[in-house]
Amino acid sequence: MKNFKNLLLATVVASLTVTGCNDDFVNTKPLDQVSADAVWSDAALAEAFVTNIYAGLGNGGLDEQMLASLTDETIFTHPGRNITTITESRSNPADVGWVNGTISWPNMYSRIRATNLALKNLEKPQFTNPTMVDRLKGESLFMRAYYYHQLVRYFGAVPLINRPYDLGEADYLAPRNTMEECINFIVKDCDEAAKLLKGKTLAAGRANEAAALALKARILLYAASDLYDATTAKAKSSTHAAYAKSELMGISTGSRTERWQKAKDAAKAVLDLTNYGYQLGLTAPADKEQARANYMNASLSRNGGERELLFARYFINLKQEGGGRQGLFNGPNGYNNWAGNTPIQHLVDDYEMMDGTKFSWSNPAQAQAPYMNRDPRMSVSIMHDGSDWKPRTSAGATRDPANQIQTGTYEVTDGTGKKVTHFGLDTRKSSIEDWNGSYTGYYMRKFTDPSPAVVDQNTWQQIPWPFLRYTEAVLNYDEACIELGQDAEARTWLNRVRFRAGMPAFTESGDALRQRYRNERRIEMVFEEQRYHDARRWMIAPATLGRKANLIVVNGTLKAGKTVNLYKYDPTSYDYSYRVAEIDPGKENRQWADKMYFLPINRDEMNRNNKLVQNPGY
Repeated sequence: MKNFKNLLLATVVASLTVTGCNDDFVNTKPLDQVSADAVWSDAALAEAFVTNIYAGLGNGGLDEQMLASLTDETIFTHPGRNITTITESRSNPADVGWVNGTISWPNMYSRIRATNLALKNLEKPQFTNPTMVDRLKGESLFMRAYYYHQLVRYFGAVPLINRPYDLGEADYLAPRNTMEECINFIVKDCDEAAKLLKGKTLAAGRANEAAALALKARILLYAASDLYDATTAKAKSSTHAAYAKSELMGISTGSRTERWQKAKDAAKAVLDLTNYGYQLGLTAPADKEQARANYMNASLSRNGGERELLFARYFINLKQEGGGRQGLFNGPNGYNNWAGNTPIQHLVDDYEMMDGTKFSWSNPAQAQAPYMNRDPRMSVSIMHDGSDWKPRTSAGATRDPANQIQTGTYEVTDGTGKKVTHFGLDTRKSSIEDWNGSYTGYYMRKFTDPSPAVVDQNTWQQIPWPFLRYTEAVLNYDEACIELGQDAEARTWLNRVRFRAGMPAFTESGDALRQRYRNERRIEMVFEEQRYHDARRWMIAPATLGRKANLIVVNGTLKAGKTVNLYKYDPTSYDYSYRVAEIDPGKENRQWADKMYFLPINRDEMNRNNKLVQNPGY
């Protein structure tokens, strides 16, 4: 994490000091370890221990394989990564499918054990620094809550372990707690963390009061949602209706209205914090260019956009981590990048027109120019055919001096004046790394540094991953208001987000407002690991995550009398046609089964602990 290098250095130095030479060979201490007594009697070592708990966050969402590719946001380009096991609903206890470290059951519990160790030893610290003790306890409580919230939203209710086990205990096995108990446990940890961290100054990347309040707001929103309400989940899914242990999947006691109210109050506590939020005070839509700048600043955390971040994973060039390689992972093959997670047409179609109306392929004018007059956030998040981008690398510089994305097939004229076919440089028929071309005709732009100085295939970038950001809390508040029938209040805050993005105000009420809110959340939070959880908790996954992924086919035909020797996007020389098609089922054949509302508990975990009960459908 950012600013933690000195702490890690202190750990190494302290280790060498504590385990130095000893004349008594029998009592020689290991040189690669630090004793527990040494750690908890030294403030710097205690802080280093807590710092290491953050390692369970990995690169956040900025891995080569992104959660977006389990959703109707993107498709993963490369084979053999176990993503289709999930998108095709083939998950089972022996083969869960792609699960990275931030989802992994054993990895999360390993980090939870570390938080429990920290909390136990900080109850009676052996060093004198009450302010630091409270801060480290607050950070540990937050991280425990965060890791449990990860387990709950992927697997449902889990065993709640709130202490470190010791050697020689009679039993190390634990049954799953109920969903209600898990939610309450996470909320309690967040509340205690917020109190301990209130007023504390922390380095960027460490947990703070705002992070604790935002995590509480998120988990309470989930608790009120369809999937987490046992009665609603049973009504919407026969798989859940047939499951005998519904208390593991949802909450069946109390009032759902009260849960929505708690979610609203928790989100409002975040909104009431000062020094957070970016460009949310506009009273009318920003103009298009300012709107693009607003969204870019928010997604890159620059020029004031960093005020959006409540809890984030930071990257620095001095430490070359995968999270700083998004340009390489997702960028166009025509720039010698890998095109890992590429947007699908369903997502592109959900961006509204600038006037707030829906885009439609049935509208001839829109079908002829599908990227014109769209929500400004689209061009900041997605690169399409004709998008301006960085200077080409040496492989493509002479073939595309205009530096525009080429995902189509175009007519050009050769030296004899004959029409020949030019395959776009950013396609799977490109002359540059065709195996890395997009299947969909699109590339992800969000989270990629647009500076020409950042050459994606050999430069690390410094864009943080937003685990929790202010606008999510705004949208959480909006959703709770809508579900409570407080539409006017919901519109007030929704329109602040809309105006920042250059989009007109919402005027709808009731279910119409709910549907527009859901699309607004989809667009505003795109690629931020929201859609996978939102589509499931709203229980709309069959119609969204289960859709066949689709693509765009672009063709450029020379207008009569026009000759072009070197292709560039040019509507004055070309007639362009656009056709939507499904991804070849041999590449990915998406389908939905209700068992996928939660992932299965791995067979190895089930074999280790006979008190566990498997999730429905497995």
